[in-house]
Amino acid sequence: MKYKITILLLTVFFIACEKPNPEEQKQILNGYWEIETVKMPSGKKKDFRANTIVDYIEVKGDSGIRTKVSPKLDGSFRTNGVSENFTLKIEADSLRMYYKTPFDEWKETVIEAKDSTLVVKNRDNKIYTYSTFEKFDFGE
Repeated sequence: MKYKITILLLTVFFIACEKPNPEEQKQILNGYWEIETVKMPSGKKKDFRANTIVDYIEVKGDSGIRTKVSPKLDGSFRTNGVSENFTLKIEADSLRMYYKTPFDEWKETVIEAKDSTLVVKNRDNKIYTYSTFEKFDFGE
């Protein structure tokens, strides 16, 4: 009996510790993402209760574009026209987003990407947690 319990516990442990699949994470990045929290390297956490800016991410293959947009009450979005291009690479079993602009280069590591949650770590070791943005619904 102890043998069966040990096997069951080991199976549950390995399933719980399963690493995310970076290839699957690529497509989950697509969509509108609203920042929820930022965790600083010191451990301090900043919560965002209301956002006037949302990140729109569109991935095609191994590259994508990230645009800051402002949601409007009619369900559409307004943008200032500035976007950041990025390339996706899988390194050390993690999905990385490499950005390059005329002014700077940086990378972000995707820690978690699920249907409703996106967690990324930037070069300053800040951890950003996003949730999918829900458009305004006034019961029409």
